[in-house]
Amino acid sequence: MKLYTYWRSTSSYRVRIALALKKLEAEQAFVHLVRNGGEQNAPSYRAINPQGRVPTLELDDGRILIQSPAILEYLEEIYPTPALLPADPMARAKVRAVASIIGCDVHPLHNIGPLNHLRKKFGRSEPEVTAWIATWVGQGLSTVETLIGNEGFCFGPEPTLADVFLLPQLYAARRFAVSLEAYPRILRVEKVASEHSAFLIAHPANQPDAE
Repeated sequence: MKLYTYWRSTSSYRVRIALALKKLEAEQAFVHLVRNGGEQNAPSYRAINPQGRVPTLELDDGRILIQSPAILEYLEEIYPTPALLPADPMARAKVRAVASIIGCDVHPLHNIGPLNHLRKKFGRSEPEVTAWIATWVGQGLSTVETLIGNEGFCFGPEPTLADVFLLPQLYAARRFAVSLEAYPRILRVEKVASEHSAFLIAHPANQPDAE
């Protein structure tokens, strides 16, 4: 497999965590989202991923998968051990709910495209953009805080898809200087994950293209 990734991309970070948890090897191809106007916009990359986003996962047979939720579901279905979703349907729904809050409601609003649109189309200043980010990250994390458990990872002693989505979002929150002091359960999960090898392997600071 080949993973097209960028060290600071939170959606790429999710896929790196899942690959590490499942002990799957993937060659990394680096797509710099800023250099030269964004390498994701180059025709050569658009031929691989028409949306011009990362991550992209190229399978061994050359087939292409895009969008981190779809990639993660594929990995879970093809490589079910260790499981990132519980067997019980209600528990699975709860895990997916946390992942969806982050993947659908929070992350899209601080992605590079919407932020640049705020700056260029609407002329918003950097303090205004920062306030925008803090608003939506704060709302999402406040909800997650009420949904997760009191011990271990989000839903117990083993990581699930909820943790795969949460940890990259915390990295982004710290990058944008969003305070996390109001979320003791979330901070507990972050501490537990910081001692887990898969999360360490996948961390942006430990990527070959990190700056």
